[in-house]
Amino acid sequence: MTNPNPHMLSGFRILDLTRAIAGPTCTRMFAEMGAEVIKVEAAPDGDMTRGYSKFGSERSLHMIQQSLNKKSLCLNLRDADGMAILRKLVPLCDVVVENFRPGIMARMGLDYAALRELREDIILCSISALGQTGPLAESPGYDYIAQAYAGITSMIGDPDSTPSIPAAAIGDVSTGVTAAFAIAAALLDRYKTGLGQHLDVAILDCYYHCHEVNVHQYSGSNGEISHKRNGSHMGYICPAGVFRASGGDVVIMAFAQHWADLCAAMGRPELVDEAGWKTDAERMTHTEEVIITIEDWLQNFADVDSAIACLEAHGVPCAPVLSVAQTISHPHLVERGTVRTVNDRVAGEFQMPGHPIHSNRYPANNDYDAPLLGEHNNALLSDLLGMSDDELSALKKAGVLHEKNV
Repeated sequence: MTNPNPHMLSGFRILDLTRAIAGPTCTRMFAEMGAEVIKVEAAPDGDMTRGYSKFGSERSLHMIQQSLNKKSLCLNLRDADGMAILRKLVPLCDVVVENFRPGIMARMGLDYAALRELREDIILCSISALGQTGPLAESPGYDYIAQAYAGITSMIGDPDSTPSIPAAAIGDVSTGVTAAFAIAAALLDRYKTGLGQHLDVAILDCYYHCHEVNVHQYSGSNGEISHKRNGSHMGYICPAGVFRASGGDVVIMAFAQHWADLCAAMGRPELVDEAGWKTDAERMTHTEEVIITIEDWLQNFADVDSAIACLEAHGVPCAPVLSVAQTISHPHLVERGTVRTVNDRVAGEFQMPGHPIHSNRYPANNDYDAPLLGEHNNALLSDLLGMSDDELSALKKAGVLHEKNV
């Protein structure tokens, strides 16, 4: 099966045993950069996300978003023949990616040791919420569970209220991308050494890696500096946060050298050298006054766009707080393909997030299809394993292979 759109990772084959978000995000990175990704889906219904985000048809927009350019092989993984097919595919693949709870792969007879017997230089990437080792390893977990353990949830929201959670899969997606980088590095390492390896990538670790200053400042100050959630404003530089304007909100990051830029924009140059307002540390002791000063000034504008225009004219880093509805038609996001239009053969046209990597040699968003459930059963098994039409028909009748037009 020749790739009609050669890309950076064309020529690599990934056996994708993932579902939900973190794992499929990892393999999505490979599929959209040209690798052949065989998405193994458990019969009879496939990836759990095929049941989500249905509008006007039984086709899942969620599944389309995560599965462009993947090939769907729908197997009964509780059947000996289904597992036999899976094992036969391993030697033909460069990488196996899975995000089962730790221990499941071993019970399936597909742990790293077993996979190495099938292909000595195989790369196995195991994605989980809390990791393959440690006291919490076998606990059930999702993005927000890992976020809570990482100390991230405690940093989100108003200081006088219950912590909040983001309405986006930040942990899942960042973990998937981290896993993709790890696999790419392992492939490079195999090129140099001839050896495969087992990669352990956890959402918890990826979340903890996002701490900018919280951990080292707490440790380095022997606990004297202990950052807590600050609601709409950052807790160690000022001004930096979300400010109320006429008809909406504006993010302004006017700390350090940009304080002078903001003062110029406000027509208040005297504030640059105002006692107690000269540095971020000093302004932190007057945060409420600084916020009131800025928000009072913002009320002079008819709308957010006018305020943004003034701030940008003075070189102040700023942005309107856009809703999801506003992002879909924003000219910058549309031009870059950040907002991507897909025309699916079943679901029709809709917008979704585009591929985040831009290259001068390859397009970021190819015109890829997402597979129907089990769409590539016959093609994959005949091409890769040499199965005949009669063998494939028998497997289908026996319930080992499944397919649906969704």
